[in-house]
Amino acid sequence: MGNFRKLNRPAAHRVSMLRTMVSQLVKHERIETTVAKAKEVRRKADQMVQLGKEGTLDAARRAAAFVRGDDVVHKIFTELAYRYRDRAGGYTRLLRTKIRVGDAAEMAYIEFVDRENELREAKPATPQPPQRAPLDPWAKSRASQQWAGPKLTKNSASDGL
Repeated sequence: MGNFRKLNRPAAHRVSMLRTMVSQLVKHERIETTVAKAKEVRRKADQMVQLGKEGTLDAARRAAAFVRGDDVVHKIFTELAYRYRDRAGGYTRLLRTKIRVGDAAEMAYIEFVDRENELREAKPATPQPPQRAPLDPWAKSRASQQWAGPKLTKNSASDGL
């Protein structure tokens, strides 16, 4: 699994918990958990959506090996893959909600973006700035013309005498 948060759990418990949470996120499209767990779930959920967008048999087997339930795998490869076909990444959103009473842990909602009943609407894509012509490195800049005095030539220096 690479670099990840250990979440104060043994490896088997941690992997099992992440598998369950990703499956529940895909099934319900929004879950509430701690911020640290939500950040880990976000990584794995985005990977599952990427597998769904691939749409190959190998991707389906890899997704089925991680998530729990055939209905979840089917939803990844049909509904989510279709919904995010034009999106390059960032399929989930993390919204911090409150501090839990018992242990003062930061809580957060993690949800898929671009769906019905979102907690917060997705921001519209920022338009790309217009392309500017490349600058000529040999041309004088406005700053050099503004701050540098006029060039004195021999003719203008001798005219003043």
